[in-house]
Amino acid sequence: MPSFDIVCEVDLQEVDNAVNQVAKEMVTRFDFRGGKSSIDFDRNGKMIKINADDEMKLRSIHQMLETRLAKRDIDCRVLQYQDTQEASGKLLKQNVTLRSGLNKEEAKKITKYIKDSGLKVQSQIQDNQVRVTGKQIDDLQEIIASLKAGDLGLPLQYVNMRR
Repeated sequence: MPSFDIVCEVDLQEVDNAVNQVAKEMVTRFDFRGGKSSIDFDRNGKMIKINADDEMKLRSIHQMLETRLAKRDIDCRVLQYQDTQEASGKLLKQNVTLRSGLNKEEAKKITKYIKDSGLKVQSQIQDNQVRVTGKQIDDLQEIIASLKAGDLGLPLQYVNMRR
C-alpha cells in the first residue's frame, strides 16, 4: 500500500555551510570591523550561538543567516530564537535552536487536518513523524499539495514515498 512520512527535519550540513558563509561575510563587512560579533554552530546540540556588539548588529546577523538558509532551501521556521542575554564586555548573546521532529500536539494537528480533507487515506503518529497511507498514490499526492497550501505554520518535509 502506498505511503509517505511527514517529518520536521533540517539538513545539518546545509545549516553548517550557511553559518560559515555568515561568519565569512561578517569578517568582510565594514560595519562588523573592530567588533567582537561572532556566530558559531554547535552541530551536536543543534544550536547556533550568536554574539553581537549591539542590537543592530544582532538583527543584521539574523537577516544574513535567514538569507543564507533560504538560498539553501531551508525553511527559516526551523530557527527558534531564544531570549537575548547580556554577556561580558557589553556583548549581546543569543542562542538559536533548530527544530527537529514533531511534538504530539503538532502531529495531532496534522492528522486532524488530513482527516478533515475527506480523502480516503489513513494517518498515524509514529514517534516524531506522521505516516500517511492510502490505496491510491494520487490521494497521497493530493494530501501533500493540501498540506503545502494549508500552511500549518510548520516546516514540513515529505519523505519515504513508497508505492
